[in-house]
Amino acid sequence: MNKTLDILRKHTMKIILVLIVIFFSVTTKGQMFAPSSFQALIAQNAYVFILATGMLMCMLTGGNIDLSVGSFVCFVGTVGGMLMVKAQMSVPAAMLLMIGTGVIYGIVEGFLIAYLNIPPWIATLAGYLAFRGWGTALIGGSSIAPMPEGFTKMFNGSVPDFFGGKNINITCILAGVIACVIFVLLQLKGRNDKLKKGYEAENMVSLAVRCVLVCAVILLFAYKLGQANGIPNNLIWVAVIVLIYSFITEKTTIGRYFYTMGGNVEATRLSGIDTKKIFFLAYLNMAVLTVISAWMTMARLSAATATAGNNYEMDAISACVVGGVSAYGGSGTVFGMVIGAALIGVINLGMSLMGIDANWQMVVKGMVLLAAVVFEILNNRDKTKE
Repeated sequence: MNKTLDILRKHTMKIILVLIVIFFSVTTKGQMFAPSSFQALIAQNAYVFILATGMLMCMLTGGNIDLSVGSFVCFVGTVGGMLMVKAQMSVPAAMLLMIGTGVIYGIVEGFLIAYLNIPPWIATLAGYLAFRGWGTALIGGSSIAPMPEGFTKMFNGSVPDFFGGKNINITCILAGVIACVIFVLLQLKGRNDKLKKGYEAENMVSLAVRCVLVCAVILLFAYKLGQANGIPNNLIWVAVIVLIYSFITEKTTIGRYFYTMGGNVEATRLSGIDTKKIFFLAYLNMAVLTVISAWMTMARLSAATATAGNNYEMDAISACVVGGVSAYGGSGTVFGMVIGAALIGVINLGMSLMGIDANWQMVVKGMVLLAAVVFEILNNRDKTKE
């Protein structure tokens, strides 16, 4: 019985994600499984995965968040639009200046939080207010468009089919198969490494079930995207960033420092770890990832607008919390965050397909966030009793 409960606890959000997909598939009469819906799921929610990755690093340090990311998307997008469209600057030069703007903001924000000990929610709330006002003032409340074609293709285009498929993108299908093979090999390698070191390893049946389920999802996405326009470029950006941060959090020393700080900042400092540096890096990293999210938003809209980035910070925080990242810091994984971001994305897409008003969509996402926090508290309470 206890083992069954442990499995349910571990996979609760995955089960909920499947149930929500089934619910929207029924209520939208199958539209949820249309190839265009799979493409829209990625195109419209790529920013959630990027921002949630940065928010994960902030939250690991002790439940800290960055409220300014949505407003900074608006501001840095406005800067980019003015450079690319109005000043006719080359795309690479404009992107470098946008990254430079993000680095400067990250340094200032990180310094205020790490070295002046300003609470993160206050420092980032200031950015939330200032950058939204600044971006809107610069753009004049309208928009700057269109973005250069090369820029939009970089983030909103698709990988061409190198095999010339007629009714389906063969390159996309092949990429899905390769991804499945790599995933299975990594899972087997991980299990073998644990056995060699004498650690407890997952049994082969459980491993096989997980591999089959994950590969089925990958191949489903590959097939549906293959029926549409192929592999979206923004999916490649998301995959690369997710894999990089997964490696950082799981395989590097500095990644473990983020988890240690979430457990006990003072104990971490007394153990000789530079906690101020970790805080600084968390918010510098968040600012840089925010610039990448701004690129994706600009490319999808082919414009810089005053409303860009609205509620982005809430979607990123929700994705982390729903994905099992502790609101108190110290626990959470990149893979869990991906599940949470996917859940938020499915809710966004499903309610849009159903024609639900945007205000009610916010109500639903707010309730999902609250339910995730309550679940974490109850789950931790049950573990303590055991």
